[in-house]
Amino acid sequence: MKLQFLGAARQVTGSRYYLEAGGAKMLIDCGMFQEREHQERNWTPSPVPPEKIDAVVLTHAHLDHCGLVPKLVKEGFRGPILATPASADLVEIILRDSAEIQMEDAAYKKRRHEKEGRRGKHPELPLYTIGDVEQALPLVRTVPYERTEKINGDVWVTFHDAGHILGSAVVEVTVCQGDQLRRVLFSGDLGQWDRPIVRDPTLLHEADFVVMESTYGDRDHDSHESIESQLERAINETIRGGGNVVIPTFAVERAQELMFYVSRLVRDRRIPHVPVFLDSPMAIDVTDVFRRHRECFDDQTWQMISSGEPPLQFPGLKMTRSVEESKAINKLKEPAIIMASSGMCTGGRIKHHLRKNLGRPECTVVFVGYQVRGTLGRQILEGNPQVRIHGRPWQVRARIEQIHGFSGHADRGALLRWLSAFRKPPRRLFLTHGEEEATLSLADRVRDQMGWEVEVPEYQQEVDLG
Repeated sequence: MKLQFLGAARQVTGSRYYLEAGGAKMLIDCGMFQEREHQERNWTPSPVPPEKIDAVVLTHAHLDHCGLVPKLVKEGFRGPILATPASADLVEIILRDSAEIQMEDAAYKKRRHEKEGRRGKHPELPLYTIGDVEQALPLVRTVPYERTEKINGDVWVTFHDAGHILGSAVVEVTVCQGDQLRRVLFSGDLGQWDRPIVRDPTLLHEADFVVMESTYGDRDHDSHESIESQLERAINETIRGGGNVVIPTFAVERAQELMFYVSRLVRDRRIPHVPVFLDSPMAIDVTDVFRRHRECFDDQTWQMISSGEPPLQFPGLKMTRSVEESKAINKLKEPAIIMASSGMCTGGRIKHHLRKNLGRPECTVVFVGYQVRGTLGRQILEGNPQVRIHGRPWQVRARIEQIHGFSGHADRGALLRWLSAFRKPPRRLFLTHGEEEATLSLADRVRDQMGWEVEVPEYQQEVDLG
């Protein structure tokens, strides 16, 4: 068996692992690189010839886990793309949106460069188009949780609930080697326990090799206040001052979690009655997917639905699909709550809302998710007095806040809890999907606390699993 780390190695994005085992050649995830310093990796040809890959297995639908699938198909991959039913529906939405954004950004960049008489570092072309996405989608095959799917006569794949987003999975690859079975686990992104809407992560008890994320491997989530209390305070203080609350929102899971909490604040009359905009066509489509896949909901969400208070709709909520509706938000005279993607402010409608509100001291920008190093969101969160949006500098005068405890990623304690469920240590634990210092910190903690053999692989490192 051979394992190669083609992304998310000492960095957070670009999850892609090549596993060669039992005569099968597989990619576990095929994600896009989103850190500015590594975006050129998106343009390099696949290190593994796409036509020789037997299957792609997706842990979940976030762009940094599935975003390079259309490019892989364009380069020659023709095998099945395995995903849970909810993930399959989300992947279609996310890849279409990604292609549209890339096409729009490429056209905008070309016009700007022609006007300025210069060329940028990256091509003025999209990484892939809607047509490329259309070629990839027919290859997607759905596999429900806990059902074993055969790759070939000696290799099987099983999905277990990861508790991260709707449809997210821990991937278990079982390989028959003679009279022995070998199990390789890929955690994907693990969620926190007791989060709204989705179920808790599945605890597994046996594996020979484990590849686990480490996004928050060096810290525990701060929970000095409940999420609802933090959100209530930020909204009330801003609305009283006559400003807008602008929330960069991840369209998948985070938008729906926000709706869950805001709906409770609205129904309990803990915040004023103001318009609440979900200004993201993709987030609106994702919300529809949530409503279709109620089999993924936890008990608390089912109780709310049964009591006649569905968490994904409430008084004052306005979903804006068209560009005209989005532009109209910034013409309002009254305060509002504006949720728009993308969550790291790397593209989408949030950039237009930031241009309109960043310079206003009465407004508040509230971050509710992880901001990767080098992204616009990270620059704002770190207190830069000026940031660049759409090629121009913009002053930051708005109040900047971060709500703690909102992350859909397991923190250090939750990661250790997941590992502690194993009855005996795996032969090797590989830590990935984290900034280097976070990953190394968790590696030291696991070695000291559990006595396991832990490795932190480098980008494109290849290991022999025996």
